[in-house]
Amino acid sequence: MSNFGAIIAGTGSSLPKRILTNDDLSKMVETNDEWITQRTGIKQRRVASEGETTASLATDAARKALDAAGVRAEDLDLIICGTITPEMVFPSTACFIAKELGLNNTPAFDMSAACSGFLYAMDVGASYVRSGRYRNVLVIGAETITRITDYTDRGSCILFGDGAGAVVLQRHEDPTRGWQYGSLYADGNGWEMLYCPPGSRNPVTKEMIEKRGQYMRLQGREVYKFAVTRFEELIEDALAKCNLTHDQVALLVPHQVNQRIIDSAVSKLGFPSEKVFVNIDKYGNTSAASIPIALDEAMRAGRLKVGDVVLFVAFGAGLTWANAVVRI
Repeated sequence: MSNFGAIIAGTGSSLPKRILTNDDLSKMVETNDEWITQRTGIKQRRVASEGETTASLATDAARKALDAAGVRAEDLDLIICGTITPEMVFPSTACFIAKELGLNNTPAFDMSAACSGFLYAMDVGASYVRSGRYRNVLVIGAETITRITDYTDRGSCILFGDGAGAVVLQRHEDPTRGWQYGSLYADGNGWEMLYCPPGSRNPVTKEMIEKRGQYMRLQGREVYKFAVTRFEELIEDALAKCNLTHDQVALLVPHQVNQRIIDSAVSKLGFPSEKVFVNIDKYGNTSAASIPIALDEAMRAGRLKVGDVVLFVAFGAGLTWANAVVRI
């Protein structure tokens, strides 16, 4: 067992001002509000405007998390950013965030695990804190997914939105507080279910752009089946490994992937729907940002108090999936 606890000392989130509703989308592709709502639970999503970037949203969320934690930026020991829509190919988005926070020697790096990115990053951050190596670690999930969304593809463009969420993980003398458990998984054999082609395998060319090959590709039906199965497995695994019952979990905060997927999984497990935090109707799927945004909303709404147990689950491109149990 670790000598220290890794508590969530503060949370923050940031969302673009621009709202794209289902009715707006119906003017762009063949769809309508009823069709989108029934299949996804999404009513609207946020879209980054010119000047709003992954790093700018992340920095805003980070500052709010630092304020909530009562921690100065210069007291951070490490910054980790989960993202698949980085500020640039390189340097890392975390380095841009550190610059904006006025830091010039704090280690900073990105993690790429798609929608599981925040849980991957938080798992790593918590390990640094629990080991005693670091005292304050800033973990961020930030995305501008709409920049790689094909707005001629009605099957995928209805799903995604932009945003950022952040937490400050802080060392605590009581190892029973904070991070309790987490598991990470990946299966690259399923990469074709959800991917964005540009890279060393597919260099960006004029021909690629003419064929709209620079945008992400999604096999919706396969992703749906994968997500429902993993969702159930992740919840059951976390409960079993931590010797928890449904009654002992104050809140389940899932990756905001699809209302039907969430409903299907929790109903099969008999998990109380009132204990599931969902905001996909307002923001859509924001990939690595979805869990920290939801957590920040839950914290600021008074849904969680010290001592409460929170269960997190996520799944995404890679394929990747992850869970975590944290005692607030």
